[in-house]
Order: sequence, then structure tokens, then C-alpha cells
Amino acid sequence: MKITVTSIFVQDQDKALKFYSETLGFVKKHDVPAGEFRWITLVSPEDQEGTELLLEPNNHPAAKEYQKNIFADGIPATMFAVADVRKEYERLLKQGVKFTMEPTKMGEMTLAVFDDTCGNLIQIIQQ
Repeated sequence: MKITVTSIFVQDQDKALKFYSETLGFVKKHDVPAGEFRWITLVSPEDQEGTELLLEPNNHPAAKEYQKNIFADGIPATMFAVADVRKEYERLLKQGVKFTMEPTKMGEMTLAVFDDTCGNLIQIIQQ
């Protein structure tokens, strides 16, 4: 068994697609109509057959409440691995990304947290 798709709630699928592809650099894999919304998944450019990230609309009240509460409590919705947190931090800062935590060493790992502009905090980590 392996993880093929994982999802993240987003307030606006178009805005999220732009941020995750243009700013973060993920590659769009699927963009298919699904009723009122779309099935939009992205993959890492380094592993295009790997796990897909689904940009899930937060239109359900429970999804909105969950997203709002974990954001307010400073809890990242997901985590992405990077080769060099400080380098990625600088790259994203230049693109206007707002960080809530600068690169911080914690034991054997370094992490940082940013706002994805779509209702989530995202953690990047270097192990």
C-alpha cells in the first residue's frame, strides 16, 4: 500500500493552482471538471509519478472550520521536503511569500513555515 493522493483544503482553486504551480514550482497533473469544482492535482517536478497533491475546495462547513482553526493555531496543513531550507526560504521571499517562521534548526532538521495565501500554513523541512 502507498499514498497516491493527499489533499489540502483551499479557499479558491484557481488561486491555489497559480500559487502551487507558479510560486512553489509544482507541476499540474490533472485538472478535470468535477461538478461545481475541479479535480486539480499537482506533483513534484522531481517525481512526476509520485504522490499527487489535490487542491480540495473547502466548501463544506466542516472543512472551512478545520482550515480556519488550524491556521489560527499556527498548525501547518502539510509539510514539503526541500534540499536546503534557507535557499528555498530566500527564493520564496523574493516571490513575496510571507513566512510565519523563519528557518529554524530543531535537532537534526531545519524547518520554516509560510502562508500559502489559500487559507493554509505550509511547513518546509530539510532533514
